[in-house]
Amino acid sequence: MSTQVPNKVGIKDVVRGAVKMVPDLPNMVRHVPGMIVRPPAAKRTIGQIFAKLAADHPDRPFIRSHGETLTYGEVNRQVNRYAAVLAGRGVGTGDVVGILAKNSPTDLMIILATLKLGAVAGMLNYNQRGEVIDHSMKLLGGKALIYDPECIEAYESISPDRLPEHVLDYPALDTAAEGKSEENPAVTKTLPASTLAFYIFTSGTTGLPKASVMSHNRWLANHDGIGGLAVRLRSSDTMYVALPLYHNNALSVSLGAVLAAGACIAISKQFSASRFWDEIIENRATAFCYIGELCRYLLAQPPKPTDRQHSVRVIVGNGLRPEIWDEFTERFGIERVVEFYGASELNLAFVNAFDVKRTAGFCPLPFRVVEYNDDGTAKRDANGRLRKVQKGEPGLLIAEISARVPVDGYTDTTDTEKKIIRDGFKKGDSYFNSGDLVRELGFSHIAFVDRLGDTFRWKGENVATTEVEGAFDGVAEVEQAVAYGVEVPGCDGRAGMAAVQLRAGETVEPKALADRLYGLLPAYAMPLFVRFVPEIETTSTFKNRKVELRNEAYSDVGDDTLWVLAGRTDGYVPFYDGYLADVAAAKAPR
Repeated sequence: MSTQVPNKVGIKDVVRGAVKMVPDLPNMVRHVPGMIVRPPAAKRTIGQIFAKLAADHPDRPFIRSHGETLTYGEVNRQVNRYAAVLAGRGVGTGDVVGILAKNSPTDLMIILATLKLGAVAGMLNYNQRGEVIDHSMKLLGGKALIYDPECIEAYESISPDRLPEHVLDYPALDTAAEGKSEENPAVTKTLPASTLAFYIFTSGTTGLPKASVMSHNRWLANHDGIGGLAVRLRSSDTMYVALPLYHNNALSVSLGAVLAAGACIAISKQFSASRFWDEIIENRATAFCYIGELCRYLLAQPPKPTDRQHSVRVIVGNGLRPEIWDEFTERFGIERVVEFYGASELNLAFVNAFDVKRTAGFCPLPFRVVEYNDDGTAKRDANGRLRKVQKGEPGLLIAEISARVPVDGYTDTTDTEKKIIRDGFKKGDSYFNSGDLVRELGFSHIAFVDRLGDTFRWKGENVATTEVEGAFDGVAEVEQAVAYGVEVPGCDGRAGMAAVQLRAGETVEPKALADRLYGLLPAYAMPLFVRFVPEIETTSTFKNRKVELRNEAYSDVGDDTLWVLAGRTDGYVPFYDGYLADVAAAKAPR
């Protein structure tokens, strides 16, 4: 069984993949124009696409949840009632509706109602608390907030002065929707593709979330490119989604693939490794979306009959590690893996349309892979220009910016500008810095290598190191802390680690430290490793020292004390043999 990423992709790989597409060609043809030309002024939005499907196929299943089904027609009528409630409270084109919710049919219907009005769905992460969610609310500047009662803890941590004028929970929304118009809002058919659709939160080096901007036009690239040309669902298919709807894989990729085919989406409240295949079977799913961690957790489960008693033939997502690609597809009988690479703020995406194993796929849009600095910036030569790396060598991925491939960026234009590289290869050109290392494989294919900068990814979430460092600031015994991500064998992404300098003469109790951090950080942002160092170097050499600490990780700590996170009950404990294996098997932390 091969576990190696291909060194190159050749013509045979592309032809083999193209042959597999032949049965789907009639449906694919409909989506080709949307990948070639997407005029911003075109009257083509998510709301328009959904309304047309509901009109053409009102009795076709659209949402399944725990075995219960709602049709396109039923959902459209409820979406329109919700839209009428929002419109009655002054929500219109360009306004922002904050949505704080766990996965459910109601969550998706509120999103669609918002989009039909030309408003922006601000997708809040329900793991956020206090200062972090306050910051997110400030970025949204919303006209309204709709929240799920199951997210009451997050909602109650929002400062009153951050709440918008109109706040409704689900029961209040449903009561207000009774008797409202079931007709499509008149504004829906007038909206251009350039209309903003979503604010999707992503952590950055500021330590607080950024809201990346997604227009309908950019969402349509997922709909046509990933959905219509790569995933290629049929109208009889059902896509199972266990990732939160604030996650781009669910909101853009999965929903885009479903609407591209007029198929059905099965929504799970949250991912459960032990019940995953049972829910797949219960909802008659033929596809699902993933992140790499999800696949690893499924492999860690003991084999059982349901591993093969399902009808899934295609999966779409990112982060399926090359080492487990074959094992995963063979154990669970998956015919096709549509691995892709992208980011909420990036202006292009790669997708494994040609079914080349263990790659992040293909992109027809212009990109370069260039030399880079340790801080995640592109390296310039003596003439101030960028230099491409050799094919097959790791380099920084940058995407060309043009009128054809614009950047939506972040809500804060300053944050957007920081990611733009100007005059890279010639005067006047511009590129968007992905912040990620990839290898170019040929025929416009890449393999993902690693993430750079002060944000690392763990459990499918971006973690800002300064957010973790900020949590240590409130511990009286701590002089200074430096956070970074480290690789754990068999795991996707990077686990959190912190180097901590205590104040002179102070000690800290491991359980108390864990309790303090758990009270300030989401579980996925908790550092799994804490290394106590005698001194952290001054700011003048801070970046270099941080790189050294990251490289030393947990295996080269010398005489420094090293603790590891056992879980909420036991807190931190001394590092022990077998801890890495426990993390890889999802046995720690608990």
